[in-house]
Amino acid sequence: MKKGTILFIIIFCSVHFAFGQLTAPKYSNEFLNIGVGSRALGMFNVQAATVGDVTAGYWNPAGLLKIQSKYELAGMHAEYFAGMSKYDYLGAAVRLDSNSVLAINAIRFGTDEIPNTLNLFDGQGNNTPNYNNISYFSSADYAFLVSFARTNNLLPGLNLGATLKVIHRTVGPFGNAWGFGLDAGAQYVRKNWQFGLMARDVTGTYNAWSFNTALFEKTFCPDRQ
Repeated sequence: MKKGTILFIIIFCSVHFAFGQLTAPKYSNEFLNIGVGSRALGMFNVQAATVGDVTAGYWNPAGLLKIQSKYELAGMHAEYFAGMSKYDYLGAAVRLDSNSVLAINAIRFGTDEIPNTLNLFDGQGNNTPNYNNISYFSSADYAFLVSFARTNNLLPGLNLGATLKVIHRTVGPFGNAWGFGLDAGAQYVRKNWQFGLMARDVTGTYNAWSFNTALFEKTFCPDRQ
């Protein structure tokens, strides 16, 4: 095997390994990676430079300045896992003036009608289940995105935008979490060229959880009550 071929293989494997390390998946707030809008999903989420509608609040807030009308609305519904989980999106944008646009987007990814069988047995030594004690709850993730975009007058063709993200997660009566994050984006048009840059989670997006421990103690440790 030629030395040039061997060197190419070594470089390729090194770059592939480094890329794999940089793109290690994270599973907190993973629902935010699904995407919104049929056009974007049909283009394999390639949107940073080209997006120009209300969904830009999700993909790249700088793209909101491409909206031509005063107001713009968008919605989307999808189902996963044979319909057990629902994914819903609703967005609205308003042009404030010729140089700025404001948008609000909301996303919900949830599974409803989950059986709660904690009280299936009475806890008094009776092993006969009481199916009337089964209740149901939902586990859902919510994201509320507030975006603002403005033209940069110092460099013609450059648009800037930012998105404030508010995350709310619920697991029935057992626990819930709140989180906050910030995205920033830019688009630059030069003749027939379009460039886009999207920085997600500039500040990091963290979840602060709180749990209903009293509910579990009442169910599993009744002697502590």
